[in-house]
Amino acid sequence: MELLIYGIVNSMSLILMTIGFALAYGVSRIPNFSHGALYILTGYMAYVFFAMLGLPYFLAILLALLFIGLVGAALYQFILIHLRGMPISEIIASFGVGLAILEFLRWAGLRGMAITIPPFIRGTTTVFGVILDYQRIIIILGGIGILFFLYFFTSYTKTGLAFKAIAQNERAALALGIDSDRAAVLAVSMGAVLAGLGGVFLLPLGNITVEMGYEVLIFALAVSIVGGIGSWKGVVYASFLIGFAQILTVRYIASHWHFVVALLLIIIVLIVKPSGLYGKQKELEERV
Repeated sequence: MELLIYGIVNSMSLILMTIGFALAYGVSRIPNFSHGALYILTGYMAYVFFAMLGLPYFLAILLALLFIGLVGAALYQFILIHLRGMPISEIIASFGVGLAILEFLRWAGLRGMAITIPPFIRGTTTVFGVILDYQRIIIILGGIGILFFLYFFTSYTKTGLAFKAIAQNERAALALGIDSDRAAVLAVSMGAVLAGLGGVFLLPLGNITVEMGYEVLIFALAVSIVGGIGSWKGVVYASFLIGFAQILTVRYIASHWHFVVALLLIIIVLIVKPSGLYGKQKELEERV
């Protein structure tokens, strides 16, 4: 039961780390390699608003999410919009922005283990005989809530349907009068907010460090590649596959191997099915 519950927690954590990356790529077809930096920057800004400026904690979180949404919109509007259709340039530019953000935070004092944000609710409870802190329960509920929100947003709102149309066939969407650049800037901004939400849910479990930004980017890439880049269903299945594989590895082998598991699954998937579990991008090449 302990393996089951903590496997679910770890899987939901991977979903929270990845879903913003998948949303931004699915709509704009831009791989936002500043994703991990936006995750850390949100946690740091929440810390600044709460611990340094003395604002109420949930107001600090809302302001941090608003700030990171504006950063995501600016990233697309001033940089990525000029590089759409050039994948290598998109990767280099977005990774460069992420690197600049993380190293600026390091220079600004984000070193060591001193900076943290508090959990939403302190304390622990027992779930099916397993001791679990309330923050991890909130992570499970938050991950489920975000998935349901995205489902209803993309199925029943005008903007969400435009996202879905562009993700399925951008040329047809353009022919129907959908502004792809407007949709892309909204998607990148929402992806940044989702990355930030992942940060405020998960960072209370540890410390805010620059290194965590790089780890989150690698985990987001691992889940996206295994699940199929651009597939939200693939993100969910791959998160559970990698999440439980990591928990089993930590339990029966060693804790430091949990990072290797994600990389190993990337290699296996790229060899066996390059498009991922639910990817569509290389279907023709695989058939040939």
